[in-house]
Amino acid sequence: MKKNILSILSGMIVVTTANAQINTGNDTAPIRLINLNEVVFSANKAEEKKSDVPYTIDIIKAKNLELSNPQTSADMLSNTGNIMVQKSQGGGGSPIIRGFEANRVLIVVDGVRMNNAIYRGGHLQDVITLDPSMLDRTEIVYGPSSVMYGSDALGGVMHFFTKNPLFGDDKMNFKLNSYLRYASANQEKTGHVDFNLGFKKLASLTSINYSNFDDLRTGYARTPNPDFGRCYYYVGQNSAGTADSMIKNSNSNIQKYSGYSQMDLMEKLLYKATDKINVGLNFQYSTSSEINRYDRLTDPGSGGNLKFAENGYGPQNRMLVSLYSTIKSSGKLFDDMRITAAYQDIAQERFSRKFSTNYTTGSGNNNKTTNLEKVNVYSLNADLRKQVKETHELSYGLEVVGNNVSSTASKKNIYTGADVTPVDTRYPNDGSKTLNIGGYLTHSWEINEKFILSEGVRLTHNSLTSNFDTSAAVSTFQFPFTTVKQTNNALNGNLGLVIMPEKNVRFSILGSTGFRAPNVDDISKVFESVGNTVVVPNSKLKPEYAYNLEGGFATTIMDDKVKFEANYYYTLLKNAIVTKEFKLDGKDSVIFNGTLSQVRASQNVDEAYIQGLYGAITADFNDNFSFKTSITYTMGHYRQQLSPTSNGAIHDTIVPMDHIPPMFGRTSFLYHFKKFESEIYAIYCTSKSSKDYSLGKEDNEVYSADPVNGFMPGWVTFNVKTSYHITKNFMVNLGVENLFDTHYRVFASGISAAGRNVMVAVRYKF
Repeated sequence: MKKNILSILSGMIVVTTANAQINTGNDTAPIRLINLNEVVFSANKAEEKKSDVPYTIDIIKAKNLELSNPQTSADMLSNTGNIMVQKSQGGGGSPIIRGFEANRVLIVVDGVRMNNAIYRGGHLQDVITLDPSMLDRTEIVYGPSSVMYGSDALGGVMHFFTKNPLFGDDKMNFKLNSYLRYASANQEKTGHVDFNLGFKKLASLTSINYSNFDDLRTGYARTPNPDFGRCYYYVGQNSAGTADSMIKNSNSNIQKYSGYSQMDLMEKLLYKATDKINVGLNFQYSTSSEINRYDRLTDPGSGGNLKFAENGYGPQNRMLVSLYSTIKSSGKLFDDMRITAAYQDIAQERFSRKFSTNYTTGSGNNNKTTNLEKVNVYSLNADLRKQVKETHELSYGLEVVGNNVSSTASKKNIYTGADVTPVDTRYPNDGSKTLNIGGYLTHSWEINEKFILSEGVRLTHNSLTSNFDTSAAVSTFQFPFTTVKQTNNALNGNLGLVIMPEKNVRFSILGSTGFRAPNVDDISKVFESVGNTVVVPNSKLKPEYAYNLEGGFATTIMDDKVKFEANYYYTLLKNAIVTKEFKLDGKDSVIFNGTLSQVRASQNVDEAYIQGLYGAITADFNDNFSFKTSITYTMGHYRQQLSPTSNGAIHDTIVPMDHIPPMFGRTSFLYHFKKFESEIYAIYCTSKSSKDYSLGKEDNEVYSADPVNGFMPGWVTFNVKTSYHITKNFMVNLGVENLFDTHYRVFASGISAAGRNVMVAVRYKF
């Protein structure tokens, strides 16, 4: 039955380019999913009509979130139906955009890039440090966007705009927004309050959000393997506290140690210096409890035990402080200018200890290793816009970003309390620095009512220095160098054309490039050993480049009540950075931690081909009822160079690429009547065979694929969300996610998704 439903839904026409735009006016305004005059800010860092830019852009507005009630910003992105989000633990969330993930997609908040020098190529959870309650709008720009945003924007950009303070007039403008939320699948308990104090010249917005999540319960309904995703045992200590012990789980659908808590704070001040100049201060802070790596805690070990007794992340801390100014002018240089100076302080801790059958024997599994990475990021952005006559618009700007990385490590015997030395750090133990300087220029020309041409260019200079202390007192491995340095330059461009032959018909063609400069994680991560291998630095790495060509089509019929959209893209990734066999000082193997280990390093040896198709059907049937359906399809392969044959010939082979999800999508029905609003929707994903998984292991086949049947099962969930305005100030949200309690794992995830989840929220506004 479910397979038939999935087949029907999967054939319902292809993908969306905007999240549901529900009730964007007052509380009783009719639903409007189709907005032909919608404005975007992220494509050229300035306000412009969405229909005028050749990029594909999703928009998620604050009003949407009151109905959808996402627990985290990662869940918010997943709910669009256009972005798949991978999770390795309860506090996870790694967005996949057009087959790119982690350090190949860019996260920006209020004009400040979040990607830093230790963003890795696997999976990241940094997006959950953004409180969705305080987002005014989120724009997702699909495809390479390095002209405007620089490095890392290969698959796209997620630009999060937080809410701004509101000024008052003759009296103080006080606004209060608060809610309490409970969700049954992980016993979520969230409390939120934010308030605005607005005066004539000064305004303040303060926000506090706290969430506590218990262990996540997954769905009971499993097909075809009734054991896939069950948690039968977990690790605890014996009663004497002298050994780890396997404990039987009383409910195998409860994923033990997947719970965590998080607190998010925000303070924004805005000062109106003149009618044309505003100055603002933006402070954001997010911190969490320990977040266990659920996937690693389920790894099998020897003797019927699990491999790890402890494995996860320590408190994840992110602090952002930015000072910004917006200036309007009628001069020759610019009409609008925004200058942002920002400082970020990021601390990421990880810990690990293997299962120990006896703490007193000193077997080595008593030792808990803790790594702490601290990153300080300094940035300066200047973005200017100038209207030239009526048909030409120029945008230009400068960006400077510096990263300082410190990496420390410790190892302690949990039984004796003794420190173990030396301990190898994850990144260079004597510090690393990066500097990126870039300038861009874009031009848009409205040739006439039917043609809009846009083009742009950016030049970026990147440098990196990492220092190693290789003395025996602090390192177990002595490299034949103490410093790794690298510099490179990147040139990017784009050229787009929007064609509107009729009022209700739109074509777009876009050619764009993107790049990713090698960071500290690529070049200098040297101490990770997996399967008797050691990864060493390679200062000869070059930037990855993405060359993209795409075309889009959109049309409306029935007096703009029904809209069809479709888009196809093809991306070539050159100089793709992958980890492969390497020689260090002429040797292909070295002794590392007492073991003869194969030498590996990040190298530019492969290229990748990615293509995809997506589209959507959207309908506003009347003032009360709307419909939308969408599907995304992506495919990607590496051209992988193999080692020379015996006669010295070099050949290559085509292998599946990492981070390519199966076909997925979303179908929804929305109803609005006076104070009541409801959405019934399905989210679905097809299966993925083991032969289509990459060789790089980033897709976590061992976790996300059914070990018995050899594929990641397809899935579909049915969901309903409602909201009702009891009074002008009080609103109640009720929802049920995964109505039929289906067990499933999202592609590449190491933890199963929530089972049937009943959500209740009470909101008060003043």
